[in-house]
Amino acid sequence: MEKKHFALKKLLEAVEKELLKKPNRKTLDRLSLLAGFQDWDSFQEALHGEADAKTNYEV
Repeated sequence: MEKKHFALKKLLEAVEKELLKKPNRKTLDRLSLLAGFQDWDSFQEALHGEADAKTNYEV
């Protein structure tokens, strides 16, 4: 029983570590696309600046 408890504890630690990891750039770019932006930088600029998603679609 003690071995199972130890294994479960290690598994939980691994899952928590993975959940707390910062997403990579490719993931952030894809999430930004879902929000209507071309990439992560565009999303950050709109979030912290004056731009919005419309600027990505101007011709």
